[in-house]
Amino acid sequence: MKKIHSIISLFVLALFFSCSSDNSDIDLDGLGEPTNISALTTVTQDNTGKVTFVPKGEGVTQYKINFGDGTPDSDYIGAGSNVSHVYKEGIYKSKITAMGLNGKTTEIEKEVVVSFRAPENLVVEVTNDLSVSKKITIKATADFALFYDVYFGETGKPDPISANNGESISYTYQEAGIYTVRVVSKSAAIKTTEKTIEVTAKLVLNPTTSAPTQPSRQAGDVISIYSAKYTDITGTDFYPNWGQSTTLSEFILAGDKMLNYNNLNYQGIALADGVTIDVSGMEYFHMDVWTTDLDKIDTFLISKTNGEKPVATNLTANGWTSIDIPISAFTSQNLTVADIFQLKLVGTPAGKNVYIDNIYFYKTAAESIKLPLDFESASLTYVWGGFGNVDAAIIANPNKTGINLSDKVLKLDKKSGAEVWGGASLNLENTLDYTKGTTVKINVWSPKVGADILYKMELSTSPKDGNGNPTVAIEVHAITTVENAWQVLTYDLTTAPGFSTTIKYDRVILFPDFGVTGAGQTFYFDDIKQSN
Repeated sequence: MKKIHSIISLFVLALFFSCSSDNSDIDLDGLGEPTNISALTTVTQDNTGKVTFVPKGEGVTQYKINFGDGTPDSDYIGAGSNVSHVYKEGIYKSKITAMGLNGKTTEIEKEVVVSFRAPENLVVEVTNDLSVSKKITIKATADFALFYDVYFGETGKPDPISANNGESISYTYQEAGIYTVRVVSKSAAIKTTEKTIEVTAKLVLNPTTSAPTQPSRQAGDVISIYSAKYTDITGTDFYPNWGQSTTLSEFILAGDKMLNYNNLNYQGIALADGVTIDVSGMEYFHMDVWTTDLDKIDTFLISKTNGEKPVATNLTANGWTSIDIPISAFTSQNLTVADIFQLKLVGTPAGKNVYIDNIYFYKTAAESIKLPLDFESASLTYVWGGFGNVDAAIIANPNKTGINLSDKVLKLDKKSGAEVWGGASLNLENTLDYTKGTTVKINVWSPKVGADILYKMELSTSPKDGNGNPTVAIEVHAITTVENAWQVLTYDLTTAPGFSTTIKYDRVILFPDFGVTGAGQTFYFDDIKQSN
């Protein structure tokens, strides 16, 4: 282990103190190479060929430049500094070396175009950010150019922002509107080339991300009106004719459907004729709302017996607001909640636009799907999903012998010809409590010795890879040493690359005889639990 035992500058101590286990030693082995290295290269417009490098990156303490013209490298310069060099006319391949505190380096190549000819064929591209209101991105490209300046035309912001030729600059305006932007492309020549264009800074008026992912719940713990996560009551009318001026459309974002109420003043939601729901056994009403300009929404439950009562919720602009209203907030107003047949939404101020998803009632589960998993609960439904030609089912224990005399177990049939990656997954309703340990033990019955039993956990909400699988996941292997008998396999989660107790893994996956094509064999699993 590399350690620094001498006096270190206060700046470095402040930056790296959190990585140290005591006040005097800093562990440098845990630090990686510098990352995200780049450099802005500008040139003076005086036919001298004087180019200035402004390098930047992450985890860097110093840089040096190989100018690519056969001259000696620059001296090392500190982070935030720059270095200049005079070139003859030509195209050069410079190299920028970035060094971190531990001496590790990262090198990138940067083309430097030095031309005493004014830029030609200037092309300016402007795009509006689809996720961030009033944000635009500009990319300018010209022949013979090295860099360009952009004057964004906003009052009080006279200074330009510079970028390398062909690279992009993003800028967020304070207000939506139309602005005059001037782009000045520059080479080493005295003469520059420029374009003036009008751009529109637009408000983002619809969600660009889905509502928060809803937790897995047992069927008896939720009454769903509108949510892809749960089974909805059928026949609900989300636009009954109450004479309102509100309009309704169904907005679809990357396959995710949500309700869009425009010009919202008041809006009803009516269950099918003759249908009422008893929500007295539920604890909360839930709804996710996205808006740019609605300050508040009043949610009414409407009873067949004694009318309607509202609860008001303030909303966050340009983002999702997750609403969880206690049912007691309605019953405390003497509303009967055993025969709810309609809901009503009222917006303040009137006439605004909202997107709504995940409308349902729920209660906290007395039991939930979480570790430890022993499959013995009479009230829980363990929904294992098999894949790769593997069938999964909870069955009576067919091998009540040895160390496992429990009544129920998980059965995985890896059929003949099943994929080498075949297995089964289960969504957890509660994530791991790491105070109970970072080791997982599983009781396994295998028909063979030497079977690789892969244990995997995923964060289901993480970005998907090319196969549609979450990219945040961990995997740990264990090998069976007995056949046709129960044995406990141990999985140390901390050995998995990328494991962190800060990640709320919410899916368990088992791969029986991983890496081997299915041979029509059956594996059994039980007592998946944490230990220290």
